[in-house]
Amino acid sequence: MQIALRPEQEMFVLEKVSQGVYGSPEELFALAFQLLEEHELQQREYEKQQQRIIEVRQKILEGMEDIRQERFVDGEVVFQQLEEKLESMKQR
Repeated sequence: MQIALRPEQEMFVLEKVSQGVYGSPEELFALAFQLLEEHELQQREYEKQQQRIIEVRQKILEGMEDIRQERFVDGEVVFQQLEEKLESMKQR
């Protein structure tokens, strides 16, 4: 595969190689592709996080609507019911 570089890109590559930053153009491009792969991986992770944020926000809105519609159970009642259930299980 041959890749055409713009003149400024070619100058950049040659400059970095001549400065000794990279041993060869191939070394520079290998690192560039490694960084591109890492960037794409980070982008996918970012998109997953954004989707999770959307899902959490939706659940918060649903919870707020449940509260507004008075469709909830007091936390103390839930814990009392759980304690009673545990007690009845211990007695078996």
